[in-house]
Amino acid sequence: MAFAQPAKVVADKIIAVVGDKVILKSDIDNTVTDMQRQGIEVPANARCLSLEQSMGIKALVLQAEKDSLPVTEEEVAADIDNQIRYFISSYGSKEKLEEISGKSMYQLKEDFKDGFRERKLAAAMRNKIVDGIRITPNEVKAYFDKLPKDSLTYYESELEIGQIVAFPKASREAEEYCIEQLTEFKQQAESGKKDFKKLADIYSDDAATQQQNNGQLDLNRSQKGFDATFMGKAFALKEGQISSPFKSQFGYHIIQMVSRAGDDASVRHILKIPQITQTEITNTIQKLDTVRSKLIAGTIQFGEAVSKYSDDENSKFTGGRRTNAEGSTYITIDQLDKDMVVMLKDLKVGQFSLPKEFENERKKKGVRIVYLLSKTDPHRENIKDDYNKISQRALEEKKSEALEKWFNQKIGTYYIKVDEEYKNCNEMKKWTSPILATGK
Repeated sequence: MAFAQPAKVVADKIIAVVGDKVILKSDIDNTVTDMQRQGIEVPANARCLSLEQSMGIKALVLQAEKDSLPVTEEEVAADIDNQIRYFISSYGSKEKLEEISGKSMYQLKEDFKDGFRERKLAAAMRNKIVDGIRITPNEVKAYFDKLPKDSLTYYESELEIGQIVAFPKASREAEEYCIEQLTEFKQQAESGKKDFKKLADIYSDDAATQQQNNGQLDLNRSQKGFDATFMGKAFALKEGQISSPFKSQFGYHIIQMVSRAGDDASVRHILKIPQITQTEITNTIQKLDTVRSKLIAGTIQFGEAVSKYSDDENSKFTGGRRTNAEGSTYITIDQLDKDMVVMLKDLKVGQFSLPKEFENERKKKGVRIVYLLSKTDPHRENIKDDYNKISQRALEEKKSEALEKWFNQKIGTYYIKVDEEYKNCNEMKKWTSPILATGK
């Protein structure tokens, strides 16, 4: 999303109409500006492409409204909140975002509302059009056979990896020491002796916020994937108030409420992770060694062992399988931490590693067993080894063809008008054809 600078007044005009939906010149300008801002190479026909895409969305929205497809205000608000969080993360803080955009959080959300609602409706209509489309093995083969053989993708070795993770329990003394430290920090901040930001910068064990934002986080009450205890404690505070020490899945915290507007809040926190001794690590290794023996003997299945013994919340939802940033369970070596690469070095498919100590991305010490489910050799794409990937692409192509057919059938039923400046775009041919378009 591009942000209009309030000091400039730019003449705007309607450059296209689909039914009763209009597309403004500023809509296209903003899309191109976003591409430039994100470092995306802008093609020569970027404005034509953007207009064609916008007109497609308008057509889908018209049909979605006609078919009364359900899109709730709550769904739209959730998408807007996700976008706002992305912007805050990119710019560093809510205040910086407001400064750059020249608008308050409320104004930004209001500005986004219509656009996000339309995209939601368009997506729902697209899903309705392609729902039920399937692909057969013969169609997959036909799709693959027509691909130029000299352009087939070369794949590095890919692995499917499962893991069972156990985090050693700290001693009661270590936990009490964290509570004592946090209590002292709270007293120093409340008395004005120390600044909470400085305390967070120096003492917090949360590497993600310690160096960059002085322990600051921007939250939304509906935010998914956040520790529930942390969220509950945060939204119970008033502005300027500091919580008492409490425990989350990451360790012990205190939180200071910086500012709050409805379901949005900015907080600072200090995290202290209780120190783990070698004795506790050794005990955890012994525990997982017993689990490994059961796996090898076949007295317990891997998925059951993950559910019963793993402390890794993320992998519990994937049966213990590791996923990459795209959510795929197929991972290349460069996507793994160096300690896991070492563990996999001599492991064969179907084998379980010995339990090994490691540190996660939050510097929390744990112990894990690694299970190598599958491993492919480096190879040029072929239908035997890469059927799932090829079939997915073939299915998407079939869906795109169905969508194109739908557009060709529907365009002639809509009032279409395109500004003279854009009528010569190749992308506009299907919209401005005398046979299809009812506009002049």
